[in-house]
Amino acid sequence: MTRVVGTNARRADGDDKVRGAAVYGMDHGQTGTLQARLLRSPVPAGRIRRLDTTRAAAMPGVHAIITAADVPDTTSGWILKDQPMFAREDVRYIGEPIAAVAADSLEQAEAAVAAIELEIDPLDALTDMDAALTEGARLIHPAWESYPMLAPGPRSGNVAWESTLDRGDVDAAFAGAHLVVEDEFTTQRQHQSPIEPHAAVGRFEGGRYVVHTPAQFPFLVRDRLAEWLGVPASKVRVVVSTIGGGFGGKIDAMLEPFVCVLARKTGRAVRLVNTRREELQTAGPRENAKIRIRTAVSANGEILGQEADTLSDNGAYSGEIVACAAVPGLVFGGTYRVPAARYRTRVVYTNTAPTAAFRGVNGPYAMFALEQHIDHIAAELGIDRRELRLRNVVKAGEAIANGQVLDDAVFEEGFARVEEIAPWATETAPADGRKVLRGKGIGAVTWLTNPGPGGATVKINEDGTAGVICAGAEIGTGAVAAGLRQIVAEELGLTADDVIILAADTDAGTYDGGAQGSRTLFSLGNAAVQASAQVREQLLDVAATMLEASAADLELADGHIQVAGSPGAKVALAAVAQTALYTAGPISATGRHITPPVQFDSGCLAGALFTGFATPTYHVHSAEVEVCPDTGKVTVLRYVVAQDVGRAINPQQVEGQIHGGVLQGVGYALYEDLRVIDGATVDHSLENYRLPTVFEAPPIDIALLDNPWPDGPYGAKGAGEPSIIPVAAVIASAVSDAIGKPIRNLPITPFDVLAALREESESPAKGTTR
Repeated sequence: MTRVVGTNARRADGDDKVRGAAVYGMDHGQTGTLQARLLRSPVPAGRIRRLDTTRAAAMPGVHAIITAADVPDTTSGWILKDQPMFAREDVRYIGEPIAAVAADSLEQAEAAVAAIELEIDPLDALTDMDAALTEGARLIHPAWESYPMLAPGPRSGNVAWESTLDRGDVDAAFAGAHLVVEDEFTTQRQHQSPIEPHAAVGRFEGGRYVVHTPAQFPFLVRDRLAEWLGVPASKVRVVVSTIGGGFGGKIDAMLEPFVCVLARKTGRAVRLVNTRREELQTAGPRENAKIRIRTAVSANGEILGQEADTLSDNGAYSGEIVACAAVPGLVFGGTYRVPAARYRTRVVYTNTAPTAAFRGVNGPYAMFALEQHIDHIAAELGIDRRELRLRNVVKAGEAIANGQVLDDAVFEEGFARVEEIAPWATETAPADGRKVLRGKGIGAVTWLTNPGPGGATVKINEDGTAGVICAGAEIGTGAVAAGLRQIVAEELGLTADDVIILAADTDAGTYDGGAQGSRTLFSLGNAAVQASAQVREQLLDVAATMLEASAADLELADGHIQVAGSPGAKVALAAVAQTALYTAGPISATGRHITPPVQFDSGCLAGALFTGFATPTYHVHSAEVEVCPDTGKVTVLRYVVAQDVGRAINPQQVEGQIHGGVLQGVGYALYEDLRVIDGATVDHSLENYRLPTVFEAPPIDIALLDNPWPDGPYGAKGAGEPSIIPVAAVIASAVSDAIGKPIRNLPITPFDVLAALREESESPAKGTTR
């Protein structure tokens, strides 16, 4: 029985956020701060012929202008280091930084940017993946072979990265199949759209660069700055401010290097904040993708073999898409049994703004394609769609396509819990007799808890409270502000309010792998449990002397240490901490965590940085929709989630994450489309980039599947990321069910629905019966 873990303890930062007192990254300021703006490329591809800042530098209020000439001639990146800080000779996308200005006011900085003289000789732009892959196409990065890499991987020309999974005799599976079904799908770009845009305030003091920024992964930002600035990582300090949303978009560095260089040149603090237009046009959205998938099945629907070819749009430079290039293959072959698989993903350079991480990197579009494809197979075989999934879904102890055995898979329980909430066979119809179409969709996916490393230091303050020092960013999930406090409180017999957590700072905290992939509470929670155990041992040693008892007979509870079974023999934690100062020394300890590597068939993967599902979680979603045949409008009537969370440290926070993920998925399915035409991002504000609102939020029923992970803190697994992944897949299935036509593209707009309804008949099925 736990006291604090498993409760809905309030988060530490809630009061300040509700009252408007929280200081977000874009609000951070200090006296004398200069304002910065960027000159960005107006063309998608070209060669800089002339760049003259003389006239702009003489303008009122301008303190400094920097260009590529002011920074080292180097490139940076997380995995593939292909990105310069400024365009030096070639420009590769609209919005690429070319110069930066620091001035007394924002207006003066903008005026100076407008006065910079820039001439570019345009080149033919390769703005879509097919054009970039055409034989003989111009190389977007002629020097691609010279770029440094964190890890080697297959590359060639305009293919920034390639990942393959090849296991089993695929050709034999197709040759012996009862039916072969093939499909092609396309998906769009989606922007993270946090309310707070990217922002950074930089200083140069004591010979070091100091940046205040709402960063999800402060150590990655530190390391990227060090690469661009040509200094050791120890010369850079990153301090994380309150984050106004990120969803993956604030993992990597973006504006931080410019304020650093400007701060050094001016001797003043410098602030740079993206406008909403810049945010939408340059700040790393989810990539658009094209998926071709083909499956061999038996007469009773058993999957015999499968192959898929995926193109992911990298944009002009590489970010997290390269790191996650293996994810589509893991999604295709990670939930339903696929005994023979051949998957390939190519990450393709184009002359468009770089794409980057967005919650569930590479997952939502892969699952959308797979689940529509499963529906197609079910239709060809005349098998109920839910039944076909149940026949093929992996069970505990079975291996997935990469050879990894999922010992704790709970899909059957997930399908059963969804069935309890929203029975599949129940027919619904509008009570008011309106002319509408209704349909249902269901799907399942395996996902992972990001295995990145983490560490945490726990100390006991002299008033008996606990302090936690770590570099884990509280991105809004409550992983740090609620869950981590609850774990430390549970370990030390305190309340959650007695645990104080320092804001993430790379100078103070142990290395941390960032707020990404549901890893924060899992990794830092494990580290905090380890550190707390050492702290507890130190406390008990001191208290044993004070109580004249054996340390083995003592226990921590309610802010005291007491002799077990003798509640009157106790001493306050504050007294123990104060006594320790002058007898044993201050009480503190540091814990660390790294997830053990996933066991898989190492011969089947190439170019994979994620080779399997670390600490796997299992998810079953269903949706019911209503489609208006006159307008094409889709309304999500009901949404159900059964999610394996290991054990919920704070159930209310977990459910909040699921609500948010589902609503983001509704946006991806029905509304959001970051349009890029001829290299230019058309959408420039939240008026024309359509996000779902409260009016489109469906009723969401949630079943948390209790499936404790033996190596998780109190059994917890990662919980924040995956709820977005199945949403577009099951909504599309439901719409397809409602209108009787397949859905092959996202988002599902009213125009597309009406066009499908007006088709004379279904396109010829691509299923082939042998």
